[in-house]
Amino acid sequence: MMKMKFENMVKSEGVVRVLTVLILGLGACLVGSNSQTKVILIRKTATFKDLEALYISLYIYCIGAAYNLLRVCNISCFHGNFKGPNLPLAWAALFFDQIMVYLTYGVTTAATQASIIAITGQNNFQWMKLCNKFTRFCIQMGGAMVCGYLACFLMILITSFSAFNLFSHYSPKQFLLLKPIISSS
Repeated sequence: MMKMKFENMVKSEGVVRVLTVLILGLGACLVGSNSQTKVILIRKTATFKDLEALYISLYIYCIGAAYNLLRVCNISCFHGNFKGPNLPLAWAALFFDQIMVYLTYGVTTAATQASIIAITGQNNFQWMKLCNKFTRFCIQMGGAMVCGYLACFLMILITSFSAFNLFSHYSPKQFLLLKPIISSS
């Protein structure tokens, strides 16, 4: 019964990771392929390279998608082949899952802040509003930011799976004491 629950949890984690890969891939495509050209006295093209936060978000989304894809492969290929608790792998999974959540959240928030300045402008620095001139560009970037935050939410869920996997190796009665390995002979 416990093995069946664990297998269902592993399948759920795999599904959530695949969804995360798809959403991060969509966000990266929205950021990377987005450009709009307008003639405003001169010919001006708005691209993700104009804002450093958008440029970095493209790479972080790609790294996050690649990491989660590797973890899906790890789960599907090696599930059930390990004997006993694999603590170093469980600790590493939790550590890297949390790093990916923090990186994705941080870069999405920075890109959102830069995008808000593009929407509202900043009169003190003589920065003009860009989104009233490049509306399609701004709408597409908004979609990318929504994908980034949705991926953050899914990766928080993934981190809870990783934490459960790690701490299920420990005894619930004694703090940080490993459960005994029961051999099935």
